[in-house]
Amino acid sequence: MAENDSARKAVAARALGLLDLTSLNDDDDEAAVDALCARARTDFGPVAAVCIWPRFVARAKDALQDSGIKVAAVANFPEGGDDIDAALRDTREIVDAGGDEVDLVMPYRRWLAGDTPLACEMVAACKEACGSQASLKVILETGELKDPAVIYDAATAVIVAGADFVKTSTGKIAVSATLEAAEAMLKAIKDHGADAGFKAAGGIRDTAAAGAYLALADRIMGANWADARRFRFGASGLLNDLLAVLGGEAPPPAAKQGY
Repeated sequence: MAENDSARKAVAARALGLLDLTSLNDDDDEAAVDALCARARTDFGPVAAVCIWPRFVARAKDALQDSGIKVAAVANFPEGGDDIDAALRDTREIVDAGGDEVDLVMPYRRWLAGDTPLACEMVAACKEACGSQASLKVILETGELKDPAVIYDAATAVIVAGADFVKTSTGKIAVSATLEAAEAMLKAIKDHGADAGFKAAGGIRDTAAAGAYLALADRIMGANWADARRFRFGASGLLNDLLAVLGGEAPPPAAKQGY
């Protein structure tokens, strides 16, 4: 039992430093963002980033200064529309406010309809808008793409177009991150862009689930690949369980979360 507890704590400690603590609720306000930023500095160390709406980036940057915690915000979210100018406006708003990372939803419906160049054009344009300041994490919405072969092709295309990360989901539809989708995306990274990162987002609520994604990344990419530069969890509910495991306590009841 002690060995199992030790292994769970090791997974929890590893996952904590890879967490994008996320709040993307429709009713988020400044107080919610302040609370999120406070939660990001835990007794067991900081999370990797907070992920919020673009309008809160400057406030989060002020709250997290000197913490090492990055500020990410979403673009073209959650609809994944096909208006490149609108996606660029979101991206520039995030960058101009000092954001470190842009989580962009690719136009996945148009991709499924066969218009694959549009997604690549949007990614390339938003990557250019990020410049050297911000990383671009492209959300594929894998719950809609469904087929692992389609997911692999989409991940490959956006990596080639300039994505720094490929991310599973918005967390706003019925099917979010799955291990099957993660495997297809990690294989695309291995085959076409080992410098790109992977983010599993939506529905990952406990240490055991986080451990399964880390084990998958270790198997496909190697034991030392999944660090905060190249691997993230997009979640807020997960933090409660990680802290409970690290503190040797039962996790508190789940609270309202953006993911």
